[in-house]
Amino acid sequence: MPRGEITRSACSVSPAVWRTCIFGAWTLLFLTEVCAQSQQRPIFICGGNITGESGVIGSQGYPGVYPPNTKCVWRITVPEGKVVVLSFRFIDLESDNLCRYDYVDVHSGHAKGQRLGRFCGTFMPGPLVSTDNKMLLQMVSDANTAGSGFLAVFSAAHPHERGEQYCGGRLDKPSGTFKTPNWPEKDYPVGVTCFWHIVAPKNQIIEVKFEKFDVERDNYCRYDHVSIFNGAEINDAKRIGKYCGDSPPAPVFSEGNQLLIQFLSDLSLTADGFIGHYKIRLKTLPITTTPPTTTTHPVTTRPIRT
Repeated sequence: MPRGEITRSACSVSPAVWRTCIFGAWTLLFLTEVCAQSQQRPIFICGGNITGESGVIGSQGYPGVYPPNTKCVWRITVPEGKVVVLSFRFIDLESDNLCRYDYVDVHSGHAKGQRLGRFCGTFMPGPLVSTDNKMLLQMVSDANTAGSGFLAVFSAAHPHERGEQYCGGRLDKPSGTFKTPNWPEKDYPVGVTCFWHIVAPKNQIIEVKFEKFDVERDNYCRYDHVSIFNGAEINDAKRIGKYCGDSPPAPVFSEGNQLLIQFLSDLSLTADGFIGHYKIRLKTLPITTTPPTTTTHPVTTRPIRT
């Protein structure tokens, strides 16, 4: 991002505010240097096009209360050949279990294709990673607002970079493997959100099997969990299952040629994690839709033979 651009959008907040809201020495030092030169008050505007290796995005008027009845869209572009890694440092929007009123949507790409998540309240997800060099944020507020909005930082990273911060991505080879960060050396970290978007050729389907599986156990998988969706985005109507515990789910088959696997860990307990494999198969038999499943044990999925 050009220095002047970040100056206009993120400078001159008091050091106490930045130290409270931004964790990470590189961010604090960068902002301190730029803001010291700019002598400007913070001005976070509603949306915009942002280009560069890294930057800061805040809701309109942050850290003040965000305005009602707005729709703001930010389009992030990092250099070709890299992916966008977005980390929320602060979030305070009107709380609702389904985020129906005030919320932030994050999409991979600029066309609202694959949605990486919808967030509201004060829950902060782990780092979100795009599948290419573009990401889109959209914040929507209704007539009744409550809270200071959000503050997030983004940076460019090499695709498939591993470690505690990065996981997920687009998988389109005939077969492949996906796993939690740190597998198998140690437990997965807290505060992680991973999305694997598996894409098969048209008229083919995807089979997913978990070789090892150990995710924090809860009867309703409310905390750490894996969700699998037909299609390319989070949609409860297309959710095949929601899994946790230490029993590998039974093999899962997609209905079409796209599947989205989401892994989320909260900020408390962790576990060994998992390693899974996918394989693209010919669609030879009709596949019936099963209701969404939440389980800590193996589940029975639709039969199929190839």
